[in-house]
Amino acid sequence: MKKRKLKRKAKIILSLIVVVILALLCATIYIKYENYQKELKIKEIKKEKERKKKEEEKLKPKKYSFKMIMVGDALIHNGVYMDAKEADGTYNFKKMLIHVKPIVKTYDIAYYNQETILGGTGLGLSSYPRFNSPQEVGDAFIDAGFNMVSLATNHTMDMGEKGVEASVAYWKTHPEVVSSGQWTSEEERNKVRIYEKNGIKYAFFSYTIWDNGLKTPEDKEYLNNMYSNEKAEKDISSVKDKVDAIIVAMHWGTEYSYGIDSKQVEIANYLSSLGVNLIIGCHPHVVEPVEYINDNKTYVIYSLGNFISDQEGVGKNTGLMMEVTVNKVYDPKTKEIKVTVDNPKAELVYTSANRKPVFHKNFSLYSYKDLNNDILPDYQTYYEKYKEIVSSRQNDLVWGLSGEE
Repeated sequence: MKKRKLKRKAKIILSLIVVVILALLCATIYIKYENYQKELKIKEIKKEKERKKKEEEKLKPKKYSFKMIMVGDALIHNGVYMDAKEADGTYNFKKMLIHVKPIVKTYDIAYYNQETILGGTGLGLSSYPRFNSPQEVGDAFIDAGFNMVSLATNHTMDMGEKGVEASVAYWKTHPEVVSSGQWTSEEERNKVRIYEKNGIKYAFFSYTIWDNGLKTPEDKEYLNNMYSNEKAEKDISSVKDKVDAIIVAMHWGTEYSYGIDSKQVEIANYLSSLGVNLIIGCHPHVVEPVEYINDNKTYVIYSLGNFISDQEGVGKNTGLMMEVTVNKVYDPKTKEIKVTVDNPKAELVYTSANRKPVFHKNFSLYSYKDLNNDILPDYQTYYEKYKEIVSSRQNDLVWGLSGEE
């Protein structure tokens, strides 16, 4: 009887233990299930937040930009190329750009105007009034970081068709450089060229209004891109819906004039009406003003002056280095694209040389920021003079380039 009671008691205790274990197990499973449900909910909430964030990001305006530096004429007189001549008969212009190279290399796009034809030594080198320059000039500019060049000038036809053919052939060997203004066929001239930098698509055109009386044959007008309103309108219309920004190099103005002539104003306003964002002027061989026109839709640099030359006088040996930032903002909500040319900055550049009678030597380019009275006596007076000319139509122009900081 006693044993039976003990057995019954043991069974009850065992049953209680089993019940407790089952209860604990159920509780554990329930807690785990609840935690799992919470984790799922947290993950869902997180996913939803991430989805909303991505959607919001998609609807946020997208911003793109590139920085650009522009310098003036590579006007290669015999003094310049004779100074570049090496003992082995080759030409080295790189040493002349050594002080500006660190500045130029910091920019996304670096522009210059190749004033004289790069026909090369095979056609015979020559100086004023009908120039032909070594192709090593181009090598030096590319080495210094320049990747955009304007080729339509009043000296394009100095060596005739052969000169243009040699120049075009040279630049074709450097597809990394954007060039415009000279071609060897009508098909080449009319080809639509679209470039891209940092998410901004752009087109580049180069025109000249001067030819020094050396006209292209009537059936070969593609050799030198002479400006007309009709031609510019046709060119720009061919790219306007395909690009974000349009850049035009203009060989215009009055030689050695620090002022702007009426033709420059007329052409600038017409190009602006076509949708051109940036106009880069050369030809006067001295600096001229810069300004925004047409409600800030277009930025105009009327003349960058000489970059390197062997012309006499501080004014002809002082050029302009201009910096701008091209910005693009795309609004996904409205599908609108807004492109602006912002933050223009300026600095002067000086061509230093030992200009003794007959032979001129040691050509070297210096930012005015790096000048001293040994290189150019009384340089600060000149600095203020040319700064005043450049900024006369834009009083808030910032002096000092980002690349010099």
